[in-house]
Amino acid sequence: MERQILHIDVNNAFLSWTAIYMLKHGSKIDIREIPAVIGGDETKRSGIVLAKSMKAKECGVVTAETIYQAKIKCPNLKIYPSNFKIYKEYSNQLYELLLQYTDKIERFSIDECFLDMTNYLKNKTLLEIGKEIGKRVKEELGFTVNVGVAHNKLLAKMASDFTKPDRVHTLYEEEIPKKMWPLPVSELFMLGKKTVPKLYNMQIKTIGDLAKTNKELMAKKFGKHGIMMWEYANGIDNQEVKYIKEKPKGIGNSVTLPQDITNLEKLEEILLAITEQVTYRLRKYNMYASTVNVQLRNKDFKDFSHQKKLLEPTSSTKLIFKEAKILLNQMYVKNMPIRLVGMRVDGLKDTNSKQISLFDNMQTKETENIKKQERLDKTIDKLKEKYGYDFITRASKLEVDDLVKFKK
Repeated sequence: MERQILHIDVNNAFLSWTAIYMLKHGSKIDIREIPAVIGGDETKRSGIVLAKSMKAKECGVVTAETIYQAKIKCPNLKIYPSNFKIYKEYSNQLYELLLQYTDKIERFSIDECFLDMTNYLKNKTLLEIGKEIGKRVKEELGFTVNVGVAHNKLLAKMASDFTKPDRVHTLYEEEIPKKMWPLPVSELFMLGKKTVPKLYNMQIKTIGDLAKTNKELMAKKFGKHGIMMWEYANGIDNQEVKYIKEKPKGIGNSVTLPQDITNLEKLEEILLAITEQVTYRLRKYNMYASTVNVQLRNKDFKDFSHQKKLLEPTSSTKLIFKEAKILLNQMYVKNMPIRLVGMRVDGLKDTNSKQISLFDNMQTKETENIKKQERLDKTIDKLKEKYGYDFITRASKLEVDDLVKFKK
C-alpha cells in the first residue's frame, strides 16, 4: 500500500507562541506585527536571536545573530525572552489536535511532526486532510503551520519547506523534477554545510544535478552518505514514521462552522457528529470516559464550556451524547450565533480497570440496555472500518432510538 505521509511545521513557532500567550493575557500588541525577536538577555552581547518577526526580517535581522547586531540593524527592535514552558504547552495542544487524525505521530521536534495517515484517510484524500489540519490549527489554536503532503517522510518534509507561511504543498513522485530538482542542492534535507562546497566543486549546484549524478561516483566520494544524498535527491526514502503509542489523557474534537448558527437543533446535530468521532476513538483505545465537556464559541470569539462527571465510566456514544446534549442546552442562549462547537471526554480509564459496580451482577433492565448499546457501538465501528467512516451514521434522535442511517 502506498504510504500517506504529512509533515506539519509550525510557522515561526517561538515568536508565534509567545504572541498568542501575550494576547491571551491582556497584551494589546501582537508582536508578530512589529519588529520583534525572541532572544537571550539583551544586556549581554552574547545573547542571540532565536526567532524574528517579518518586520524584523525586513530590517535584515537573521536568526542566530547576536541581539547586539540585530539592534544595530533595527534600533526600534523589541526583545522578548524565550519561555520553553509555554512552547511545550502549545506544542502539546498541536499534538492533541493531530491525534484526532492518527495515533501514528512522530514528534520530530517541538514544532514539527510527521503523521502516517496510511490507514486513517476515512474517505478523504491526503491533501484534503492536510488542508483541514492547517485550517483547524489556525482557527482553533491561533497560529499557522505549513503542511507537506507526500508518500514518504523526505518528500513531506521538503514540501513543508516550500513557500511560507500558512501553506499546504504537495510533493508527489511525479512532481519531483518540477518542484524539487531546480532547488539549490543546499536545500536538500540532511545535507551538511561542509558537504555543499564539495558538491559545488563537482559542478553539482542543484538537487537535480545531484539526482542525475552517477550513484557509484557518489558512493566512491562520500561513502554511505553519498548513496543517501543520491537517493534523497531522487525522492527515495523508506523510513517509517517513528511513533510511540500513548494512551491519551483526554480525547476531543471541535468544528469551526462555515457560518454562524443560531438554531439549537442544528447545533445538536453537529454535537452528535462530534460525539460519534470522539467515542469511536475512545473505543479504539479500549477506554472509558468519566467526564464530558462541551465547548461553544460565539461570533465575538467568546468561549463557553460546561462539564459533567458521569455516574459510571462509559464509551457509549448514546450515553455520552445524552450528557453532552444536556450541557449544550444549559449553555446555549436563544439566538446566540455560534461559530465553533467542541466536545471532549476526560478521566479516561482502561476498560479492564473499570471498577465493578455493586449492581453489575443484577440483571436490571438498565444493565441490559447498556450492554445492548455497547454491542451496537461495536457493530457500527466494524461497519465503519469495513465500508468507510462516513458509510454509516446514527439517527439524529439518538436519545430516543438506536436507528442508524446508511449512506448509499
